Amino acid sequence: MTQTDPQAHIRIVLIETSHSGNIGAVARAMKNMGLSNLYLVNPASFPDEASYARSSGASDILDRAVVVDTMEQAIEDCVLVMGTSARGRKVPWPVIPPSESAARAAEQAGQGDVALVFGRENHGLSNEELQRCHYHIHIPSNPDYSSLNLAMAVQVICYEVRMHQLRALEAGDGQALLKPMLRPGDEGWDIPLASVQDVEGFFGHLEQVLVDVDFHRRENPRQLMTRLRRLFQRAHLDQMEINILRGILSAVQKSAGGGQSRPEAEQEQD
Repeated sequence: MTQTDPQAHIRIVLIETSHSGNIGAVARAMKNMGLSNLYLVNPASFPDEASYARSSGASDILDRAVVVDTMEQAIEDCVLVMGTSARGRKVPWPVIPPSESAARAAEQAGQGDVALVFGRENHGLSNEELQRCHYHIHIPSNPDYSSLNLAMAVQVICYEVRMHQLRALEAGDGQALLKPMLRPGDEGWDIPLASVQDVEGFFGHLEQVLVDVDFHRRENPRQLMTRLRRLFQRAHLDQMEINILRGILSAVQKSAGGGQSRPEAEQEQD
């Protein structure tokens, strides 16, 4: 990550963390999402074995962590400060969701450092600390169980920062950085898609087996085969999957005494 990368100017600030293991877990969450600047305000214990053990390979972030005594010291050189809050306040404050906080962080990171502030495990940020923030970030969790583990909350925000950065890079250079889920037929799939002929052969075989085991009657079909066709068509079966399914059908026929196994050449290939 270069210094021109907005993520290089985004820092995670933890206020008076009581469990050092949570600091390590936060470092891990940060490294997962490409962030590296960690500020710790008056932690109960740091550095220690628990924080490094929980970091799971993100010890470099802990090594570079800046430890200060007050929140003021952690944010004094920042141009934008956003604090997480799970509850409403008596004095209304601008509240934004994680996705918008990521966009604002990226916008302002070019002008200077941005602080994303997280409070204590048991009661979060104080009113005074939240008043030092330009925005409050609210993670829309289950209102009946809204309390997030510290590292979980950091992971949510860091993920949004990461996704915003990837979208910006993709828009800037035209490369497909946010690749969709790999599906049958896509480049990189291990087996070619089954042909229409192969799929129709499977449907015919399936219907015959269902008749053999008295599950389906051709004279009173209703919509069974239509619905089964819709089900398997959604899967976009590849050639191997067709062979496996037909091998299963042949085994059912043989076991039920209603037919013979398919010729060996037609059975599934490993």
